[in-house]
Amino acid sequence: MRRIVLMTTMAVLVALSLLVSTGFASAKPTGHVVNPGESIQKAIKAASPGDTIVVLGGGHHGSVVIKKDGISLRGVDAVLKPPAKPSSPCGASGFCVKADNVSISGFTVRNFRDFGIVAMGARNAKFMANRAFNNGEYGIAAFSSTGTHIIANLTSGSDEAGIYVGDSPHADATVAANETYGNLFGIFVRHARHGKIAGNQVHNNCLGMLFLADAPGPAGMFDVMGNKVVNNTRACPANEEGPPVSGVGIALLGARGMEIKNNHIIHNVPSRPVESSGGVVVVSGPGGTPPTNNTIMSNTILRNKPDIVWDKSGSGNRFKPNDCKTSKPGRLCEG
Repeated sequence: MRRIVLMTTMAVLVALSLLVSTGFASAKPTGHVVNPGESIQKAIKAASPGDTIVVLGGGHHGSVVIKKDGISLRGVDAVLKPPAKPSSPCGASGFCVKADNVSISGFTVRNFRDFGIVAMGARNAKFMANRAFNNGEYGIAAFSSTGTHIIANLTSGSDEAGIYVGDSPHADATVAANETYGNLFGIFVRHARHGKIAGNQVHNNCLGMLFLADAPGPAGMFDVMGNKVVNNTRACPANEEGPPVSGVGIALLGARGMEIKNNHIIHNVPSRPVESSGGVVVVSGPGGTPPTNNTIMSNTILRNKPDIVWDKSGSGNRFKPNDCKTSKPGRLCEG
């Protein structure tokens, strides 16, 4: 238990240092204030690159698109809800970032059909201390982007993933100190490489973390450290993209070069019959790409069903030592 507490403390300290280094703790407003009932989009149009816009409390309706570099949006008890007639170049989304060095923090974003907060083709987007609830596809997402920071957010109720990084061969993403629950996937990385996932609480999803290759391209090269991936026991039915899902902690499907270390992966068991479950599942991708050169070491992986699953495909995969009891095939927990 002392080891787990130390891991969590270190992860939080890392996240706080990232907040400071990215300017979250030090930047000051530059005179733009949006009161309840006023337009956030108009404030962005009037701002200059590098300006900060403070959005004061209350409900704000609309989809907000940011195409201007360096804009910082700060919510103060502000809630963003869908407009009566959704219209956005990013689908039915709350905030859509299509510029560089944009920061969004302090908002509650709920009930959008597609995305709560999304970066598309952006560099160095920073999404921090937001709450994304009941958004149709993803709570917070980044597509075709690099340098995205997703830090200290709360996401829940997404039909697909609470947090998503995809279509980004040079993602260099940081996903830290978030809590995500009540989704199909807590954290989903698809066709994306390079980044850090640290100090997150991922619980009560159908699948905690998924790293997916072959959809369409490679995935991997992420360091996954100091996370608590527990009680992902929800059951999600089959859909056009896959079979029923329940009881999976961390799944590597065709991923390569992953470092899964010092995580707490506990009690991820299915609540309905499924094809595969387990604390850590390492198998080939849907197109047949084998998992390669993945390291699963120094984790606490207990009370899962089973703790580790490997389909024996790929090469260079290491599974020892971990604190675990059961595996398929056997003996992956020995030594």
